[in-house]
Amino acid sequence: MIVDAIGVYTGRTARFVTMGLLVVMLAGCSGFNLFGPPKIKEEPIVPAAALYQSALDDMDRQRYMTAIETLKKLERQHPRDPVSEKAKLMEVYANYRIGEFPEAILAADRFLAIYPSGKDVPYVLYLKGTAYYGQIKDITRDQQLSRDAIDTYNLLISNYPQSDYADDAKEKLLVAYDQLAGKEMSVGRYYLGNGQYTAAINRFRVVVEQWQTSTHIEEALYRLTEGYLLLGLTNEATTAAAVLGHNYPSSDWYKEAFELLGKQGLAPAVNDGSWMASLRK
Repeated sequence: MIVDAIGVYTGRTARFVTMGLLVVMLAGCSGFNLFGPPKIKEEPIVPAAALYQSALDDMDRQRYMTAIETLKKLERQHPRDPVSEKAKLMEVYANYRIGEFPEAILAADRFLAIYPSGKDVPYVLYLKGTAYYGQIKDITRDQQLSRDAIDTYNLLISNYPQSDYADDAKEKLLVAYDQLAGKEMSVGRYYLGNGQYTAAINRFRVVVEQWQTSTHIEEALYRLTEGYLLLGLTNEATTAAAVLGHNYPSSDWYKEAFELLGKQGLAPAVNDGSWMASLRK
């Protein structure tokens, strides 16, 4: 009997040990902590000025990613410290410098939301616009980034015309406008080549009406001459050629337009009823 009792006791003990080991193993697999939640290591608080200087030092060494992390720590630890405004500005700049344009734009938006009247707003708008500008694709692609750059630069120029960044923004605006005009020309040529003359004319008309400072204006007037002739609208065709010749008399596009009209016994002449009559400079 004693032997039987010992056997039973030993068997139960073995089962308890086995079950205990199983629980520990399952807890380990599931990540469950039997001894309470893990302690979160607290981030040491560093003075705001020290963090900011450290970020500037890293940027001087062109370690921009490290600088960005330090600036984020500064904002996290000292959100109300006066130096936080400078930190947010430097975060925009650091992201811009390393070509992280979407991040630079987000950082600029955060700065502008918190400090809409800050003295550095013109610079932040310039960086934001130039971050859009730096992502502009070729004219065969969607041009939303060009539009975003234009909107941002125009906001800078209209609100801060005397700022140090307005003149450069104006120069970049011309390029962005040229992109939009180039896109319209690309689509217009496609329509013209496929016999969709009205659709093509509408595209060239956008260039002539909206993007007169673009490098595509001369070709647009020639294409209007061509498109209107194909539709049999001779008054509009001769007017387009006349406007082209009046504004750009030495243009190769004007020579082609003149020859194109001549083949049909026509010559450049302004029809006062045309929408293009007022475009003569």
